[in-house]
Amino acid sequence: MKIEDIINLQNKALNEIEAAADSETLEAVRIKYIGRKGLIPDLMKGLKGADPTDRPEMGKRVNELKNTFQEKFSERRNQIESSRTESGDKTFDVTLPGQWRGLGKKHPISYLMERAIDIFHALGFTVADGPDIETVFNNFDALNHPPGHPARDATDTFYLSDGDLLRTHTSPVQVRHMLKHSPPVRIIAPGRCYRRDTPDATHSANFHQIEGLYVAENVSLADLKGDLAHFAHEAMGPETKVRFRPHFFPFTEPSVEVDFSCHICRGDGCRVCKQSGWIEIAGAGMVDPGVFEAVGYDTGTVTGYAFGMGIERIAMILFGITDIRDLYENDIRYLRQF
Repeated sequence: MKIEDIINLQNKALNEIEAAADSETLEAVRIKYIGRKGLIPDLMKGLKGADPTDRPEMGKRVNELKNTFQEKFSERRNQIESSRTESGDKTFDVTLPGQWRGLGKKHPISYLMERAIDIFHALGFTVADGPDIETVFNNFDALNHPPGHPARDATDTFYLSDGDLLRTHTSPVQVRHMLKHSPPVRIIAPGRCYRRDTPDATHSANFHQIEGLYVAENVSLADLKGDLAHFAHEAMGPETKVRFRPHFFPFTEPSVEVDFSCHICRGDGCRVCKQSGWIEIAGAGMVDPGVFEAVGYDTGTVTGYAFGMGIERIAMILFGITDIRDLYENDIRYLRQF
């Protein structure tokens, strides 16, 4: 190897760089000359066999060749990219049809939440909202949960270091609203709730509820039954039947469990309704006077009802979902069916 060989290789490499008309050709030139098995690396390896007296000068020339190649390569690459930007990328055919990705759909939870809001809005209800982080007063005290109630236990509720908690239901929204507004009150409170629960096919530590509150003069259990029956017919179908069973909740008296007839078997009994023909949907009842006293309402003047239902439970029933966790996996293939 002679110095003339290095000069000739440099001239040839620079000419090929200048002649490269596109990125692909230029990249091929780069690989040819400075790739792992390129001509310039081979040239550097050949220095070992050069005459010791010529080796320093030849090494200097090879390094100059490598640096010059990289400099000219970068300049030519920038020229090609600039030319493509100014004239438009000719490698892309703008006349080709686009890739159709399909229309998006609302998540079942979002759909049912909005559907419930629309149904109750037609009955005169307005939407009230509140924070996910609540005080113990709003979440328990004002809702007639006595000290020592199981729901207050740290094994059931997410308490924060400052003494507040993640709300276990959306009922605190009712308390907040009544503290700021005088009767009559007719609101629904949709939102997230949090409870310490072991996730399984029917339970989740994070779920959604929609609660309703109607307070005015002479509100009765008949009003509650009529409004929830209307909701059942609108949400589940006009043939849906409703039944009320006596129950107990700290913040209502009397209290009832609300069941809808199974829309899968039409009341004949199936796996979804556990052969009973009925599915538990909501808890409800007449607002306990203790709640009115906590928010400063006159128990001798007004009465009211309240109810709460789980959106995930309605979704599982309405869409035949067997595992609540499927609603949170964000698998587009699964959610696309709804």
